[in-house]
Amino acid sequence: MKENQHIDIVIAWVNGADPIHKNKRLKFLNKSQEIILPGANKTRFHSLNEVEYCVLSILKFASFVRNIFIVTDNQDPKISAAVQKHFPERLKNIRIVDHTEIFKGYEQFLPTFNSICISNMLWKIKGLSNQFVYFNDDIFLLRKITPSDWFRRGRPVLRGSWSTPPYERILWDKLKHFFLNFSMSQNEIKLAASFQLNQWNAANKLGFSFRYFKSGHTPLAMDRDRLETYFYSNPEVLEKNISHRFRNYSQFNTVSLANHLEINSGNTNFEKSQAVYLQPHNRRDKYVEKKFNLCKSDKSKLFICAQSLDLANEKDQTNVLKTMRAILKLD
Repeated sequence: MKENQHIDIVIAWVNGADPIHKNKRLKFLNKSQEIILPGANKTRFHSLNEVEYCVLSILKFASFVRNIFIVTDNQDPKISAAVQKHFPERLKNIRIVDHTEIFKGYEQFLPTFNSICISNMLWKIKGLSNQFVYFNDDIFLLRKITPSDWFRRGRPVLRGSWSTPPYERILWDKLKHFFLNFSMSQNEIKLAASFQLNQWNAANKLGFSFRYFKSGHTPLAMDRDRLETYFYSNPEVLEKNISHRFRNYSQFNTVSLANHLEINSGNTNFEKSQAVYLQPHNRRDKYVEKKFNLCKSDKSKLFICAQSLDLANEKDQTNVLKTMRAILKLD
């Protein structure tokens, strides 16, 4: 693989406030399930137009990126005007990808409201480079980066750290499941999945028993060909994992699968996340300012994730987006 191969970006995006998308989602839920069903919480689908700042930050600080693919469910993020204003020459490099494209041949699993299922299918994007980086729409670049921040010697940089398996969580869940059996049917019992557990499920599936490489909320580099080879070789694994319309306890995380496939093949490009995690809901005063001050003072921080910004108060929402505008010099 050539060191100077093109690097593409893939961003998963949804606007859950869109009436069409909301009604589609509610067809598979009753009112109580939207509150209690793991993976169906409304905040997973809300958007404050973070995707615009995500895209603009990539164009500003990672100009070497070839294409940006925004994966949606028959929606339009409406970022063309902002890109046209600030990076008009790059408008041609942004393409909206519908779920029907990546689920071709697997249409029975649509519609899906599960980011794990969607990320499982990203390797099917038409024209996607073998070297690509997966973003959530709430992740922004903070300063200039280079291709080697994501790929070295033609292999993905694996961002995260080694961790012991979440055995305590698994044991607790088994006990919870046991006692729920006395009051609920098997079909009613829905254990809540977790970011760490879904990562562990991937590692364990690939033969890791005593530790796993845990990634965080940061841009994550992947090898498209390696994912394609694995899923073509294990079609039943793919179909089982994408069969859940909402996030499920038994699923495995795509990035974790990709990371552990890389590790099994000898990839040692390990790196810290270099990301700042910002979740401003129910925080003390100056929380947002402190997080951005950390970004400013620590030059090793390359990324920031502003998770569940929709749950924050209006002042903090405004503060986050205003600060990002200043970092990107949009005003």
